Amino acid sequence: MRMPTMRTTALLLAATMAGCAPMTAISEMPALEGTAWTLTSLPGHELGSTSAPTLRFEDGRASGGDGCNRYSMPYALEGGRLDLSGPAMSTEMACPPEVMKRAAAYLAALRGSTGFRIEDGRLELLGADGKLRLTLAAQSQTLAGTSWRASGINNGRNAVVSVVLGSEVTIAFGADGRASGSAGCNSFTAGYEATAPQLTFTAPASTRKMCESADVMRQEQAFLAALPTVATMRFEGDRLELRRADGALALALMRDKGK
Repeated sequence: MRMPTMRTTALLLAATMAGCAPMTAISEMPALEGTAWTLTSLPGHELGSTSAPTLRFEDGRASGGDGCNRYSMPYALEGGRLDLSGPAMSTEMACPPEVMKRAAAYLAALRGSTGFRIEDGRLELLGADGKLRLTLAAQSQTLAGTSWRASGINNGRNAVVSVVLGSEVTIAFGADGRASGSAGCNSFTAGYEATAPQLTFTAPASTRKMCESADVMRQEQAFLAALPTVATMRFEGDRLELRRADGALALALMRDKGK
C-alpha cells in the first residue's frame, strides 16, 4: 500500500499562543499522554458524513487525521498551559473542497488551543480567551460487537498491499471471544483475546472452497497467515491497525458502518 509522502510544514495557520486559558491547578490536571479522541464538535462547522478528525497524545506528540490528511506535532504542558505550536508534519493528499475546508478549520482550532478540560469522557480544548474551540469524545477501545473491512494486508513479503479490486475481506468480533468473517473467498473463524492495546488470535479455521481468481486466493492466504501474527491494536476513528510484535503492520481495517 503506497503511503503519502510526509514533509515538515507549518500546518495552515500559526496560532497566536499569547495568554493563558483558565485551567485547573497543574497538580490536579488530568493526564493527556496515552489518550485518544475523536472530534464531535467544531464550532461554526458541520462535521458531515466523512471520517471525523482524530487526536492522539503519545510520546510527547499530538497526532491523528484531520479528515483528509495525517498530521503530527509536538505537545507540551508548561505551567498549566497546553502548547501545540511546535513544528508540524502532514501528508498532502487532495480531498473534496468541503473536506479540506473542515480540515483547515480543525487544525487551526487545534493549533490555537492553549488549555483543556476533561469531563464525562469528553475532551474540550480552549483558546487563550477561555472559549471552546474543539470537543472530542474518548476513542472506544472495545472490539466486541464491531465489524470491519480490510483495506491493507501484509503479504508476508515485507509489504502491506491493498485489497484486490472487487473482493472484500471482513472480520466481525463477537462478545464470545470469537472472530469471524470472509477471507475474500472462504469464510473463517478464530478465537481472540483483547485487552487494549494487546490483541491476539488463535490460528484461524476456514472453509476450503476454490475460487476462480488466483489473486484473491493469494490474498486470502496472506490474510489468514497475518491473523496469528497480530500482537497489538490501535483504534483511530473508523480505522483499526493490527500490528505484529515487531511493530510491522499486519492488517489495516476500516469500520463497516453498515453492520
